[in-house]
Amino acid sequence: MSDSEHRRLADVLVGYSTAVQPGDVVRIEPFGRASPLARELYASVLRAGGHPAVHLAVDEVDEIVLKEGTAAQVEWIPPDQERHLTTGDVWIVIDAPANTRRLTGVDTERMAQQLTARGPLQSRYLERSAAGQFRWLICGYATEASAQDAGMSLRQFEQVLHRAAFLDADDPVAAWKRFAERLEQAGSFLEGVSELRIVGEDTDLRMEVQGRTWIRSKGLRNFPDGEVFTGPVEESVEGTIRFSFPAMRRGRQADEVRLRFEGGEVVEATARRGEDFLREMIALDDGARRVGEFAFGMNDAVGQYTGNLLLDEKIGGTVHLALGRSVPGTGGVNQSGLHWDIVCDLRHGGEAYADGDLVYRDGRFLPGVLSS
Repeated sequence: MSDSEHRRLADVLVGYSTAVQPGDVVRIEPFGRASPLARELYASVLRAGGHPAVHLAVDEVDEIVLKEGTAAQVEWIPPDQERHLTTGDVWIVIDAPANTRRLTGVDTERMAQQLTARGPLQSRYLERSAAGQFRWLICGYATEASAQDAGMSLRQFEQVLHRAAFLDADDPVAAWKRFAERLEQAGSFLEGVSELRIVGEDTDLRMEVQGRTWIRSKGLRNFPDGEVFTGPVEESVEGTIRFSFPAMRRGRQADEVRLRFEGGEVVEATARRGEDFLREMIALDDGARRVGEFAFGMNDAVGQYTGNLLLDEKIGGTVHLALGRSVPGTGGVNQSGLHWDIVCDLRHGGEAYADGDLVYRDGRFLPGVLSS
């Protein structure tokens, strides 16, 4: 990305996504390769009247602690990070790893131990966010590793992120506000629905969503963004689902994942590859077998699988569910150290039914379902 592109992105993140105000304490966490964007974010926060602090993330340190640390060291949370997430105003993470597979050789139980230890802190900052006390954002950033995962050159992947973030528009903020109106329509319709049924190849899944809130993801927590999601009634999920794309988690993956639910719990989990990893993640704790989130991806500017979950879960025409922790604000109450989003493509023959009526086919809500 050019300096002007970094500056344009930084201004959108600070002025629109996190709406930094005078006096806000802003923690910026970039990987080293994202330092050009970090510099522009720092400057943009200053122009907005905030107090920025940059905390550089180093790729290899999480691998080292998970392989060599004691149990206490694996579970330890840096005090400065905990203090900011519980008392600060804004947290911006730039997701730019040099090696997306760096944790492939790490023992899954050690990963689960770390996730469990960080669960209460994650719940705390999500609760603060839902209450309007804290703004957080994860921003995708192109690296050679992420481009290779997508089967693209670095410049091609940069362009994918650029389009998905509406940075090719004359006024990106205005484009996000127009897109937000579409998400509002979808969320308003879904909040009038009691039961959803998702049908596709090897998929027939039902869940109750009555009384739950559908959150419109319009570039304020993820960037790029574009989904509407809720927390389904925990005991209501029934049936089967086969996921079109690999299930990715901290550089590990399971391919062709199939889940069967009874009474809201996973009772059968299989994968063509990575099945042991899948089962170990589901066994993390009692809540890891339940669904904490269900979502419709609605960003049509994201059209192809990239291996980057930040993008893939937003693909227009897909749905995804997250095993584990519910997101505060949805009405979901599932507790877990896990929150694992897995994506299912409905663009080729998939359907969704709302209270028995067909409302969605081939990745689109049917004409007349959403207001114009």
